[in-house]
Amino acid sequence: MGEDQPARRRDPDVQPAVTTGALARRLGVSPTTLRSWDRRYGVGPAVRSGGRHRRWAPRDVAMLEEMCRLTSAGVPPAEAATAAKAGAGRLHLGADRSAQSRTPPARSRAAGALPLGDVRQECRGLARAAVRLDAPAVADQLTSLVDRHGLVVAWNEVMVPTLHAIGRKWESSGDRYVEVEHLLSWHISGVLHRATEPVGPGTPASAGKGAVVLACVPGEQHSLPLEALNAGLLELGLPTRMFGAAVPAEALTAAVRRLGPMAVVLWAQTRSSADRPLARLIAATSWGVKGARNRPAVLLIGPGWAGHPVQSTLRPLGLRDALDALAGMYDEFGVGPRSRPPAAL
Repeated sequence: MGEDQPARRRDPDVQPAVTTGALARRLGVSPTTLRSWDRRYGVGPAVRSGGRHRRWAPRDVAMLEEMCRLTSAGVPPAEAATAAKAGAGRLHLGADRSAQSRTPPARSRAAGALPLGDVRQECRGLARAAVRLDAPAVADQLTSLVDRHGLVVAWNEVMVPTLHAIGRKWESSGDRYVEVEHLLSWHISGVLHRATEPVGPGTPASAGKGAVVLACVPGEQHSLPLEALNAGLLELGLPTRMFGAAVPAEALTAAVRRLGPMAVVLWAQTRSSADRPLARLIAATSWGVKGARNRPAVLLIGPGWAGHPVQSTLRPLGLRDALDALAGMYDEFGVGPRSRPPAAL
């Protein structure tokens, strides 16, 4: 008997166990999620104390941590449970992509699942991490997306569909998911800021001459798509001046006259915020000596500009179109460094 006692102390399954509530707080999921995983997929504690009460031993906790890691990476819960229970540790997603391309990804039937539809597998992992408010997982996945696929694909095919799904869920559920949208938007903004570095001081572009000015129209607070365009331009090595949300008309026109930009991009999310008189004013703004006056190209982006066109302006349909149009202007005039051709985006 004396020799058996040390062996039991070394056994991880007989170390002090934790309750479902404590484990849920540790993993960043709800207790209901843990109970659902146990009921649906058999990912539960090996031993229950006091009848039906769950007590999670260290080995059970390790299994649940693996389950969370896999579902955050976009693995369907049933597959993640199988891998976690088998002690797979790591699932080689790259080896399974050919099979996934032949088989449509499984849709989650769990209550509260986001209405994602047919989207890339990465959207599902990002959505699950965002709904759990798992900030480290959201940040890691966003950084990995940009590194693997490039900014345009990451934005168009993962970030935007996930944001739209959360927005639809928010609209149908009152304010229940507003914190999810805010957390995801914050981290998307962060990864866009980190994606590229601006043109450094001491270069000709650092003076702002010939740069692209990006601004939201007055009263417009939704600057995230404009941040994506700014990051895409910097990724191409093109100079920008980003002014962000709700730029007053007087400040914007003054900045255009001071900088003499190659182009001005105006973002409007809603028709009520789309300021067509301001767009016409910017398009007519000129600078330079008499006889050699210049005007900026004006690009109107965002759904708010839909409807009647504004004379002397361009209307790109999305991030890729806007990048191609602006890169083409620099190619035409032979201005500005290009670190990567548009075809690579």
